[in-house]
Amino acid sequence: MQPSDILILSNGPGELATWVRPVVKSLRQVLGNDRSSYRISLILSPCPNASGKEVEIAESYPEIDRIQPPEHFFSFLLTGKTAQNWDWRKNGVVLFLGGDQFYTVIIGKRLNYRTVIYAEWDARWHQWIDRFAAMTPKVIAKSPQKYADKFTVVGDLMAEVQGAEGQRGSGAVGQWGKIELIGLLPGSKPAKLAQGVPLGLAIAQQIHTLRPTTKFIIFVARTLDIQTLAKFADTQQNPIIKKLGWSSAELVFSPESNQYFLKTESGLTVELCTEFPAYKLLSQCRLCLTTVGANTAELGALAMPMFVLIPTQQLDAMRSWDGLPGLLANAPVLGSIFALIINWLVLRNKKLFAWPNIWAKAEIVPELVGNLQPETVAKMVVDYLENPERLLEMSDRLRAIRGQSGAANKIAQIVQQELAEARGVQENGEI
Repeated sequence: MQPSDILILSNGPGELATWVRPVVKSLRQVLGNDRSSYRISLILSPCPNASGKEVEIAESYPEIDRIQPPEHFFSFLLTGKTAQNWDWRKNGVVLFLGGDQFYTVIIGKRLNYRTVIYAEWDARWHQWIDRFAAMTPKVIAKSPQKYADKFTVVGDLMAEVQGAEGQRGSGAVGQWGKIELIGLLPGSKPAKLAQGVPLGLAIAQQIHTLRPTTKFIIFVARTLDIQTLAKFADTQQNPIIKKLGWSSAELVFSPESNQYFLKTESGLTVELCTEFPAYKLLSQCRLCLTTVGANTAELGALAMPMFVLIPTQQLDAMRSWDGLPGLLANAPVLGSIFALIINWLVLRNKKLFAWPNIWAKAEIVPELVGNLQPETVAKMVVDYLENPERLLEMSDRLRAIRGQSGAANKIAQIVQQELAEARGVQENGEI
C-alpha cells in the first residue's frame, strides 16, 4: 500500500484541545499506528487568541509525527516549503481543523492532496474542496445545493469531550467522595487572570462562609505554570487586588498530598489542578465559575453547570476579541483606548458570550456581566446549590444542545475514504 500523509491545519489552543486532540486519536484508531503507512503532520497558523504554547500542547499528542509553529506558516503558504524542509508523500489529505478555510484550498492545490474541511458553522470554497464534515444539517442548508454530495453530517467535535469521559454525574464522587466541589477556571491570558484569579478567590471565600464544607479547585490552563498563576493572587504583583478589595493568596505546597494550593488570608485553601485535560475531575464538580472562551465550550460539552463571569471593573483588560477588534485592542500606544471603546460597544449591545448560549441563541448558563461583587455572585451560586433542580435543568439543556459524540471517528473515516480515492485516481493514471 502506498504510504500517505495527513496534514492537519489548525491554530488556537481551543481548537487544539477540542478538535485536533480527538481527531488525531480517531485517525490512529481507524488508520493504525504504522507511521511508515500513515504520517500525521500539524501546521499551525497565527491566531489572535494564541498563548504561545500551542506547539507544546500539540507535542503532548503522541499521534502527531511532525509539528510546525505558526511563525513559519505564511512562508509555507507562499513557497510550499516548511522551516525544516519536510518531505511530502505523493498521496495525502489536507484536513482543516481551525484557521481560515481558504488555506486548505491553497495548500491542497500546492501539494496535490485531497481536501477535507470540518465546517462548524459555515462551509466555503465549495468548488475547490473535496469533502465537508458538517457539524449540523444547517451548514448544508446554507450551501449551494449542487455541492450537497460533498457534505457529510458528522456532529459536533465538542461533544467528544462528553463522549470520552462519560456523562456528568449528579455530584462529586471519586477522590473527593461526596464533598461539594466547585471549579474555578480563570483563563490563561494575563488580562483575564488579573481579574479572574482574585475575583474567583473572593467569591470562593464568600461561598465558604455560607457553606463551610464546600471545597474549591482552580483548573490551571495548559499554557500556564502554577507559579505564573500564583502571581495574580499576590498583592505585590497584581495591583487590582488592593484596588478592588478582592482576595489575595499565597502559594503553598503540601508534601503529604503532593499538591499545590492557594491559601487565602482567612485560611481557605484552593487546590491547583494541572492535569490536562482534566475532564474526569471537572465532572466531579457541582458547578464551575469560568471566564469566557473555550472553557465554556468544554464545560458545555460535559453538561457542567456554570456561571460565566465577565467583570468590567477594568474594561481595557478585555482584549481577547477576534479579528480587527482584537488587533485594535492590542495595538501599541492606542490599544487601551480602542479596548475601552470596543468593550463598551460590545457590552452595550448585550450579546451572548458563552459558547453554549451562542449555540442555543438563549442564556442557558448565567452570564454575569458588569461591576461584579463577590458577595452578590456567591449568593447567586449558593441559591443554585440549595436548589439542585436548577443545576439539573441547566445540565440537561446543555446536554441537549451538544448532541451525541462520534464526530471525530466520522471525520477519520472521511479522511480514510479520501485517501483511498486519491490512491484509486493515481493507480488509474489520472493525475
